[in-house]
Amino acid sequence: MSHRKFEQPRSGSLGFLPRKRCCRSRGKVKSFPKDDASAEPHLTAFLGYKAGMTHIVRDVNKPGSKVHKKEVVEAVTILETPPMVVAGLVGYIQTPRGLRSLTTVWAGHLNEEIKRRFYKNWYRSKKKAFTKYAKKVAEDEGKSIQEELERMKKHCSIIRVIGHTQIKKVKLRQKKAHVMEIQINGGSVEDKVNYGYGLFEQTVSIDSVFSQNEMLDTIAVTKGHGFEGVVTRWGVTRLPRKTHKGLRKVACIGSWHPSRVSFTVPRAGQRGYHHRTEINKKVYRLGKAGDETSCTTETDLTKKSITPMGGFPHYGVINEDWIMLKGCVAGPKKRVITLRKSLYKPQTRTALEEINIKFIDTSSKFGHGRFQTKEEKQKWMK
Repeated sequence: MSHRKFEQPRSGSLGFLPRKRCCRSRGKVKSFPKDDASAEPHLTAFLGYKAGMTHIVRDVNKPGSKVHKKEVVEAVTILETPPMVVAGLVGYIQTPRGLRSLTTVWAGHLNEEIKRRFYKNWYRSKKKAFTKYAKKVAEDEGKSIQEELERMKKHCSIIRVIGHTQIKKVKLRQKKAHVMEIQINGGSVEDKVNYGYGLFEQTVSIDSVFSQNEMLDTIAVTKGHGFEGVVTRWGVTRLPRKTHKGLRKVACIGSWHPSRVSFTVPRAGQRGYHHRTEINKKVYRLGKAGDETSCTTETDLTKKSITPMGGFPHYGVINEDWIMLKGCVAGPKKRVITLRKSLYKPQTRTALEEINIKFIDTSSKFGHGRFQTKEEKQKWMK
């Protein structure tokens, strides 16, 4: 007997086929928010690195709800977001077959972090990337750049900047920057080009793209779990205990005819390391690098930063800007996460609610954390 919609529905969703390993570790933005020409030119995405999770206490402001004016404890995810650097500009024109890039303009000077992205093996290479381009720009005093910018203003309809992370600031083992195109929304095409060109070789911080209480989308590659069986991968029911040759299986994988296995039948294979987009994550707080009071609130006056006692497990200490999102985010620690402005601006009470955090937990995440700060622990030890 086949499945029904409500009684004994099928196991596992077919909406995420094929369940195979993603070809990239960085989340790819497949759609940017709709452009609004009446707004000021602004960037629509950012890159950050997942550090870990903690919890917060806040008062709920939702009249009619059972938890209105009561304290709730919520899980939050912390992403470290060092400022990104703008390295170039791309102009696209609309064609019947979709977007086509017309021209790309690069900055006169590129950091070593982004140059490493163009090489498979940096230390054995001659490190010649963009040397001729930089020499040409220096000799003609940027005339070639201005000519390409004028072409963009004349023909293009969509303008995107090429931005890269400052990965050395995150203190990971990797030295190769993550690079992505970030669409500029707002204003005319000329405004967009001027705005993007003005950001060349400049840093862009997270608080210039997102703000507190805003809703955003996260795009990431999930944590990989390797080759898994049908019970774990699809959630099918185990067979009875006395089943011959194993019970964590699908009993019948199809009828005699058609004489092939349908794609809808659960099979063993890859689980995890899939590309996933999650919409409408609420920004609870933005923190600045070096701010020792970034986790101080009106009700908790303790001087403390976001890094918990002993650091985030499998990540370490946060030294740069950071962003706090409600709930969980796809991917393991250290995974690069793409943050995009919300594709569909929600108007629900949850989305519009002003968040007033009363307490942010900074106790050790390795075991049963008891102390919030080092000073608190030393005071107890005496």
